[in-house]
This record gives sequence, structure tokens and C-alpha cells, in this order.
Amino acid sequence: MVEHSYSNHKDDVLKRLRRIEGQIRGLQRMVEQDTYCIDVLTQVSASTRALQSFALQMLEEHLAHCVSNAVSAGGDEAALKLKEANAAIARLVRS
Repeated sequence: MVEHSYSNHKDDVLKRLRRIEGQIRGLQRMVEQDTYCIDVLTQVSASTRALQSFALQMLEEHLAHCVSNAVSAGGDEAALKLKEANAAIARLVRS
């Protein structure tokens, strides 16, 4: 089994994702209840920040664990991991 950077604290990661999922469900309820537009947008902003924060945490762990290990090992795997990390950063910047 491949160990990922979040493997040692998967329960915390899942807990954080469940909180974000709850925020999104809250947005659905707000729309169902015809909540004022600005209040919905405020919740969208909070949900977006939560996802961005989660993504940055995952990226930081990926760089510290997966990329670092690959670079230490060298070779083609190091180049591949660096290319993957660059692509992930580019996606995050564009989002």
C-alpha cells in the first residue's frame, strides 16, 4: 500500500472535509429557505476559503513528504513529482 502525506492523520483530514461538506449543505439550505443573497455569498466565501486552506495544507504535505522523498531518491521519479507539484500549484493559482 502506498503511504500518502496525509496517511498518518487521515481522520483529521476527513473531519475537515466533513466540515466543508457541512458548509456546502448549509448553502443548499440557505437557497431552499430563500436566504438573502448577500448572506448566501458570505457563506460561499467562507466555503471557498475553507477549500483553499485545505488545498494549501495538502500541497504543503505533498511537498514535504512525497516530493521531498522523491527528490532525495533522485532520478525520473524526482522529475515526475516536481512536474506534478508544479501543475498542482498552477491549478490552485488559476482557481
